[in-house]
Amino acid sequence: MTEQKTLVLTGASRGIGHATVKRFSAEGWRVLTCSRQPFDPRCPWPGGEENHIQIDLANPTKTIAAIEVIREKVNGKLDALVNNAGISPKGEGGGRLNTLETDLMTWGQVFHVNFFASVVLARGLQAELVAAKGAIVNVTSIAGVRVHPFAGAAYATSKAALAALTREMAHDFGPMGVRVNAIAPGEVETAILSPGTDKIVEQLPLRRLGQPSEVADAIWFLCSPQSSYISGTEIEVNGAQHV
Repeated sequence: MTEQKTLVLTGASRGIGHATVKRFSAEGWRVLTCSRQPFDPRCPWPGGEENHIQIDLANPTKTIAAIEVIREKVNGKLDALVNNAGISPKGEGGGRLNTLETDLMTWGQVFHVNFFASVVLARGLQAELVAAKGAIVNVTSIAGVRVHPFAGAAYATSKAALAALTREMAHDFGPMGVRVNAIAPGEVETAILSPGTDKIVEQLPLRRLGQPSEVADAIWFLCSPQSSYISGTEIEVNGAQHV
């Protein structure tokens, strides 16, 4: 019998995170979910509650403290870490926060969740990732490479930084046998879509929204043996929106 593999996933409670839990669970993996919310019993996967870690990634002290909890649960080996948590604060009436209007506290909070947490978790779980010759996947965004009509400046710059971090981590973790990649979703059909997304969809070459399951499939590929010689790359999952 093969040993069950383990995934640690942040931002698990909805959208892409939710679909990722289901994808890995279907492959027989144990999934440790991390989110700001306590475990929701409606989440349809086995072992959910004991495999859930409530963690506020906006708080660096709490993030560092949570690493010990995660380490105890993974028991020496971690096959994959997926840094999916992300926040994108809006202005009054849901407006886009640009560089002129985003206060420094908000900017810092966004970077803690979207950027710093990823490197803190990866470093904190380094020994477990190395023991499993595991994989790290950082979830970036099309907003990291172009001004987006809805995603704010802090979100966009944090995702651009996360793409650069992916490259740096691939360089640093590679000699230890750990692969590090990113996926950059475009317009995906989740609860956080902004009004007006339909106008973007009209311009997409594929003329439709992406599904969370399609993004989860790309994450799965990057954590599976099928991508064993892929590291330091960012895969666009956006229906050719970037072209």
